[in-house]
Amino acid sequence: MNCPAHICPPIYNVHNTYIPRTVPYIHPVVNIHRRVIVNVPRHYYVPVTRNIVVDPGCPGCRR
Repeated sequence: MNCPAHICPPIYNVHNTYIPRTVPYIHPVVNIHRRVIVNVPRHYYVPVTRNIVVDPGCPGCRR
């Protein structure tokens, strides 16, 4: 009398091999050249000439 055979689940031997693959990562760089206008006061001095006549009045007159 032979005993029936027992079939066990299979054993897997997995051998992984990794192959590198480059994936590009793009980093945009924005260069900004700014020209900032700054208000700077500039003073102008305008000369004014006035001719003034001083009248002392008549000599000997009272007012």
